[in-house]
Amino acid sequence: MSLSDILHYLRIGGFTLALLILASTVALVVAIERIITLWGVSERSRLLGDTVHKHLLRGDIAAARTVTERSDAAVADIFLAGFDRFERTRGSGEGVDSAVERERAQVGLRLRRNLWLLATIGSLTPFVGLFGTVAGIMKSFKDLGLDVAGGGTGGTGAVMTGISEALVATAVGILVAVQAMAFYNYFQARLARVLVELRLLGDEFVELLRERPVSAPASTPAPVTPVDARSPQET
Repeated sequence: MSLSDILHYLRIGGFTLALLILASTVALVVAIERIITLWGVSERSRLLGDTVHKHLLRGDIAAARTVTERSDAAVADIFLAGFDRFERTRGSGEGVDSAVERERAQVGLRLRRNLWLLATIGSLTPFVGLFGTVAGIMKSFKDLGLDVAGGGTGGTGAVMTGISEALVATAVGILVAVQAMAFYNYFQARLARVLVELRLLGDEFVELLRERPVSAPASTPAPVTPVDARSPQET
């Protein structure tokens, strides 16, 4: 298909075809943004998890928190929520698992951001393209009627040409839907794997944080009362 043919179809497509092209552009932008966001998220999370776990096995919570605060991994927010809860409970570990799970859900929502756009585009664009096709066919028959009323021959060639041009909207709508749904299914599968990894890292983090023995403050020895070694005098 030459450039002149593409420009011709863009002219006859009108608003419907412009809307489909805009939807395709939005889907592509969302896909690129999500690819950049999810790039290396599993690797960075696993690396931070290994480092934090090593510090916790040594009982060094301060070093584990410092490493977490300096990291930009997705699991860092989950670990920080656990550390905050652990400190508020004075090392008892009560409620740490709930805090970690809540933050993991928040991280999952952030990772899924804008994916609803792909699902919406994938489900609506075929109907938008079908609407453009129906409108184009109606216009073709209207032009045919006006031609016949004006004394023209009203041949079927013009009608067939108009219908074939109108079908372009349906074809473009289906292509945009396929593009959006392909991106959506890819990100859904990848996020499912990432969220499972984050859950495993969070569970292991909670276990290590709870199993760490809480160092009790050193007790001060009780004062020893001096005992008089002298034997009592006999009266």
